[in-house]
Amino acid sequence: MKTWFTCKVKYTKEDEQGRVKNVTEAYLTDALSFTEAEARIYEEMGQRVMGEFQVTSITKSKIIDIFEYPGGDVFYQTKIVYVVADADSGKEKKVTNLMLVHASDIREAYDRIHDSLNNMLVTFSVPEIKESPILEVFHHVAQEEKIPEGYKPVAELESEEDE
Repeated sequence: MKTWFTCKVKYTKEDEQGRVKNVTEAYLTDALSFTEAEARIYEEMGQRVMGEFQVTSITKSKIIDIFEYPGGDVFYQTKIVYVVADADSGKEKKVTNLMLVHASDIREAYDRIHDSLNNMLVTFSVPEIKESPILEVFHHVAQEEKIPEGYKPVAELESEEDE
């Protein structure tokens, strides 16, 4: 399961009228620790922001999943509620999860969250959708594993055996 961190970054930005003002913007990054989240946000923002910037806060997010769609303008935070039975006691338990969905408006966010979760085996409801302050999501990119000289990946060996 991914761990998402909300990172707030403060920097000087020029608006459409040419005025310079200080802004604090929120970004979401997938990381294993606070240290990795900080390193990732510095790396990403260093490529996007001209001049100095400061990471003002990093917090662990309660968001469990993100559904990104092309053409979405805003990330909407959706609250999903469903009921599951506890295997040990047999009692029903209400589960609440937060998810982000990329959409142009709330109606589209509602439709997209239902489309994204239509394969769930339990019935769920969406009691709340609100605009999220998150401007962009930075996903964890796994570095390619280097294979030592003289070795082959297992997938290649299996495909050679099939021939």
